[in-house]
Amino acid sequence: MATIEILGVPHAYELTAPTSCPHALVFIHGWLNSRGYWQPVISRLSDDLQCLSYDLRGFGESQSQVKTDFSRAQTSLSLTPISSSGVGSSFDSLYTPAAYTQDLAALLKQLNITSAWLIGHSLGGTIALWGADQMPERVKGVICINAGGGIYLKEAFEQFRSAGQKFLQVRPRWLSQVPLIDLLFTRASVARPLERYWARQRVIDFVVADPEAALGTLLDSTTEEEINRLPELVSQLKQPVYFLAGAEDKVMEPKYVRHLASFHRLFQYCGDNVLEIPNCGHLAMLEQPDTVADHIRAIVNSYRV
Repeated sequence: MATIEILGVPHAYELTAPTSCPHALVFIHGWLNSRGYWQPVISRLSDDLQCLSYDLRGFGESQSQVKTDFSRAQTSLSLTPISSSGVGSSFDSLYTPAAYTQDLAALLKQLNITSAWLIGHSLGGTIALWGADQMPERVKGVICINAGGGIYLKEAFEQFRSAGQKFLQVRPRWLSQVPLIDLLFTRASVARPLERYWARQRVIDFVVADPEAALGTLLDSTTEEEINRLPELVSQLKQPVYFLAGAEDKVMEPKYVRHLASFHRLFQYCGDNVLEIPNCGHLAMLEQPDTVADHIRAIVNSYRV
């Protein structure tokens, strides 16, 4: 593991050796996850494609030295009122997908990565789409995994945000030491139980995520404005954009993946840019790493010159 300081926060990252391919693959994890979830896929790709994985600011090992009290973060990022202008707090510029894209831009610049495919899982997919928009010369394409949306359902999103806030309140540090707690995480959001190793990692990432970042990303990425902005964002992208959906994903159902994908020119009339993975839930890179790696390799290689 190496670190680079971006906006005062040390960012943990791993970069594999360069290859003959001119493009690097940049992997962006989802909410309450970390870069390690990409390792099964990266191990299958790194022989012929350079791969970069990193921890988003406030997650995994990309932690600020200055910790913020969770109750203060709660107060600052109140669930109400939810307005079209976003959460309406000073945290707006810190935890929106666009803000995380600025971190990514700084990371790529410091590592001198001038040509990249962005591969994002869930929230990471939204960050990848923003990255393609903000860095059109540097980003050659996007692959979203278990990511979609673009439809704001007021009641559903308010329930989701409220549940997420309560979920974050129950995570004392000692939780990771509770016997068999990882068994709960072997089955959450997946089609088939994960190995205990990954369940333990999910517990750790859940517990160590910075309170401000965990709550800020949850709220700032699910405002009406952010959700409604996604289709327009996708429709304007000139780069190729593909979507991998888990057929059994209950967090981001395939119909919502197809909805967002339909705004891109590659969708055509029958969803040419959507690839559905059978027997797969919300963590495709852990559940079906062979299939995910094969799709990524095939997509990237089809655009090599």
